Amino acid sequence: MFKPFSSVVNTSYNRVAGHSLDRLAALSDGIFAVAMTLLVLDLALPSVRSVHHEGQLARLLLQAIAPRFLTYLMSFLTLGIFWVGQQTQLNHLTHADRHLSWIHLAFLFSVTLTPFSTGLLSAFIKFRLALVIYWVNLLLLGAILYGSWGYAVRARLVQEDVTHDTLAAICHRIVIAQSLYALGALLCIFSTYWSIGFIVLVQLNYAVAPPFRHLLHRQAKPQN
Repeated sequence: MFKPFSSVVNTSYNRVAGHSLDRLAALSDGIFAVAMTLLVLDLALPSVRSVHHEGQLARLLLQAIAPRFLTYLMSFLTLGIFWVGQQTQLNHLTHADRHLSWIHLAFLFSVTLTPFSTGLLSAFIKFRLALVIYWVNLLLLGAILYGSWGYAVRARLVQEDVTHDTLAAICHRIVIAQSLYALGALLCIFSTYWSIGFIVLVQLNYAVAPPFRHLLHRQAKPQN
């Protein structure tokens, strides 16, 4: 039977749409850059009229700015870690397709929510609900990134020279990180500051620890 022209056009379009990894990476870089910049806007300066001596300025910085800086640091690390994670995935692909492009657009949607969840947490830092909403944002980022890698593997978009260990390592890193984030969120039962402190330590580990592990691994090798 003769297929309708619209069906042929739609099928052809779906096969050719969204193949460029470069454009997807460029869009991601731009959105991450904007989201990271928006985070710092929450660091409002103390009112000049309320400061009459250095003691007042120091007290305002500690009481008002320090909690907001803590959430800013946490979220900047969050976006940095997820940017590295997304770029790692894209670097191991041969090309994208329409479905993968939309999965990554959903991931970028979660990225754009980060300034909101960060601002909410910094404004209501002692409230568990604000912390849980922030954690849900982290969960969305991790779940979509995990799903994107799983789809890329099933759709055979991954480069042929990528080993099974690399495939598993990417999935394993996301699962472990999300498990630690969930544990950090549970700590809000005792205090939201415990949760934030734990999550920051987890992020610092992912951002800083690998070079030290590599150094220790090199030192542990037997010398010839």
